Amino acid sequence: MTNKTTKSTGKLEKFLWACLISVANPLIWGSPLAHAASSAPPSAASPALSYADLVDLADAASVIVHVRIRNSMALPAARAGNVPAGYRRLYIEADVASLIRGEGGISPAVTYLYDAPLDARGKVAKLKKAHMLLFAKQGVRPGELQLISRDAQIPASSAEMEQVKGIVSALVSPDAPPRILGLGDAFHVSGTITGEGETQIFLRTENGEPVSLSIVRRPGQEPRWAVALGEIVDEAARPPQPGSLLWYRLACALPPALPLQSVRTLAPVDAEAARADYQLIVQALGRCERTRRPG
Repeated sequence: MTNKTTKSTGKLEKFLWACLISVANPLIWGSPLAHAASSAPPSAASPALSYADLVDLADAASVIVHVRIRNSMALPAARAGNVPAGYRRLYIEADVASLIRGEGGISPAVTYLYDAPLDARGKVAKLKKAHMLLFAKQGVRPGELQLISRDAQIPASSAEMEQVKGIVSALVSPDAPPRILGLGDAFHVSGTITGEGETQIFLRTENGEPVSLSIVRRPGQEPRWAVALGEIVDEAARPPQPGSLLWYRLACALPPALPLQSVRTLAPVDAEAARADYQLIVQALGRCERTRRPG
């Protein structure tokens, strides 16, 4: 064995021991998103990620980085840890092309573990020189990253890069809409003539900031609804734009129906009107489409 081969073997052993330490860490895929994806079967032709999928990933990742993969090595089964059937755990070295999200900067080269799905032949797709977008958190050592979930490495296409940059910009904006935890109280006031009325529904948010929905009905007119971020319902308030962060916060968090708790203080006729108005909002928002497979 030549000196060069000996050095390479020794370097590989160090890499594998570093990987083993990381694999032993139960936090390597410790987020709720990770558990949701952990038991999903791999697919050689996964569907394109939706806007909601990308926000799910970006919102959970403290580090988002565009990398070019320099090298990847499959870990021996004995050192790979608990890898589900249909995957192979790889140790990847990559060069950083750009940092999209992450405080304190990042090393010019990074390493991380990735569970690559196997194709129909039981093979892993070639990754060398591939440009990838990683949704991760900082590892224990400088330059180490931990993907937030098993599917948190995606091809860095120009379209998805731009979309993720827009999502991150919205997430870190000072006026970013808060996470929605559920529905609060609903109120309804009937008008003086048939078909006239107004409903206001308050939402519970993670940071306690006020968010409310309002629906106004007038005879001979289409119902109008809006979302207000603040104590005062502005007359200029409008429904959120589809594919915006505010739309995501609502469409992907609101329950399908107004719960009894929200209308407990209303008269039966007013409670029924509030439920109907809430259904109008749910239908107008549309479905929160996700293509990532839950566990």
